[in-house]
Amino acid sequence: MTVLDGEIEARRQHIGTTDLPDQYGASENYADDEGEASPPPPSLFDDLLALFADGKTYAQAEVAYQKSRAGFAANRLKFVAVYGAAAFGVFHLALIALTVGVLIALMPLVGPWFATAIVTLGLIVLGVVLLRKLKAKVDDIRSAFAEDGQ
Repeated sequence: MTVLDGEIEARRQHIGTTDLPDQYGASENYADDEGEASPPPPSLFDDLLALFADGKTYAQAEVAYQKSRAGFAANRLKFVAVYGAAAFGVFHLALIALTVGVLIALMPLVGPWFATAIVTLGLIVLGVVLLRKLKAKVDDIRSAFAEDGQ
């Protein structure tokens, strides 16, 4: 007898003869306390079938949950698109109004042609600055996804 076998035997004596519940006794006679025959304990195959059925039920519930979640997100996404387009339109109109206002304010000071040139050059400079910032952010994204060798 090895040391491991001795340790296992000592643990069995400490725990008792079996770790099974009372209804699963060591005898093959599956009778309950009144002497009536009870069904045998479930087999490994039955346990595997039950495990498969539980897994299938869990997977179906998870799919249903994710479908409802996606439906909710799609419903909200429609409103996000509508409100985003409306906000973009309103801000666009506000910028047009600002441009016209600056143009009207400059006309008495420098004349209509110079006022138009000043506003146009100012918008072009602002556009170029914003495009450079956009390019820098796009380059950051590209470098994050570039392979190590590049």
